[in-house]
Amino acid sequence: MPVEMSPEKFDALVDQALDEIPDEIATLVRNVVVLVEEEPPEGEPDDLLGLYDGVALTERDSSVIQQLPDRIFIFRGPLLDMCEDEADLVEEIRITVVHEVAHHFGIDDARLHELGYA
Repeated sequence: MPVEMSPEKFDALVDQALDEIPDEIATLVRNVVVLVEEEPPEGEPDDLLGLYDGVALTERDSSVIQQLPDRIFIFRGPLLDMCEDEADLVEEIRITVVHEVAHHFGIDDARLHELGYA
């Protein structure tokens, strides 16, 4: 059965997951905004938990002019649907946040899977 939770409490759990990223990594994240959306965009799988929209740091060079921030989306509906209870939700949000931040650093899905974040 899906977890029921207010959007405000869900947002607080995303904030908590972001706060748990070690400072030495968090300080390297530049020009990124984290947004919570109810569902993935049209054309994406319905069970998508998160999405990184930007240019990974490993792919940038001096010719890339960054105007708008990169975006990390966390999708509330699929996360609530897949979790059994609040403890499970907290863990899945943490994994999803770390997974998407890792994409900002150029870490691909294969490596994240090896590390347990996919």
